[in-house]
Amino acid sequence: MKTVTLIPGDGTGPELTAAMRRVVEASGVRIEWDVVEAGEAVMAKHGTPLPKYVLDSIARTKVAVKGPITTPIGSGFRSVNVALRKEFDLYANLRPCLWMEGVKTPIPNIDLVVVRENTEDLYAGVEHMVGKDAAESIKIITRQGSERIAHFAFEYAATHARRKVTIVHKANIMKCTDGLFLNVSREVAKNYPQIECEDRIVDNMTMQLVQKPELYDVLLCPNLYGDILSDLCAGLIGGLGVAPGANYGKDIAIFEAIHGSAPRYKGMNKVNPTAVILSAALMLEHIHEGQAADRVTKAVRRVIRERKRVTYDLGGTAGTSEYADEIIRVMTQT
Repeated sequence: MKTVTLIPGDGTGPELTAAMRRVVEASGVRIEWDVVEAGEAVMAKHGTPLPKYVLDSIARTKVAVKGPITTPIGSGFRSVNVALRKEFDLYANLRPCLWMEGVKTPIPNIDLVVVRENTEDLYAGVEHMVGKDAAESIKIITRQGSERIAHFAFEYAATHARRKVTIVHKANIMKCTDGLFLNVSREVAKNYPQIECEDRIVDNMTMQLVQKPELYDVLLCPNLYGDILSDLCAGLIGGLGVAPGANYGKDIAIFEAIHGSAPRYKGMNKVNPTAVILSAALMLEHIHEGQAADRVTKAVRRVIRERKRVTYDLGGTAGTSEYADEIIRVMTQT
């Protein structure tokens, strides 16, 4: 039995993760959930939305599923997500974007994966005021950081039958920082001759994704561009409600939906749990429960395709728990 840290989150997070947990357990995998609270609810007692016992649990189990968390203002860091990435050096952010029949989208048949460097770039947060009327932010790209995210992207492509990696950059202008990222990624690509490698300037990449997304497969991005492009790709498949996410370090991984906590819907049994459930499927794959991950993913896709009991954003009237019930029914009868 595998022990997995579960952070329910706040807002609609507890409802979404409860639905996810039932679906995962119905897949046949035996998991012991170490449930730890984080977010606004623990601020008064612990003075932080991310208490030490949460970090201790993740360090012990090495794998976590996290519900969305609203970071309170004045918490001492920019967000719980950023704090977790820094604490565990979760350098690789993976965001698969796969179209599902039954979801209203501008372009069908999207099948893209965004691999985003998670620790450097402008998101390193090295910034300061210059006097009263100017602000400066320092863009940090290192050879080590570029090498390990490039290896992650090409390894992912090689092990998931992907045909091509596209390096995204702005090296025509930022010749030192993005130039280093591009050059290092090209060097890493030589170790994977079976994987096609190309590069695109980021502004052109946005246009290409809207006009000709079928030409692309795995996108290898620095932090900022990856953040932007992953939301664009999520929009192409129907929005953040159906887009899973994962963060990987050397020996620790945290899986989460990429949407917010939607506090105005808290307790209404209304919000779509698909993104959290598909993130948990990525977790199952990570812990070598690939068959269970496949069962979950196929059941989700069938329920959405049939549209008999889906949530309001998918054109149905089912609540969060009823939608999970339907996934479980499909999964256990096939």
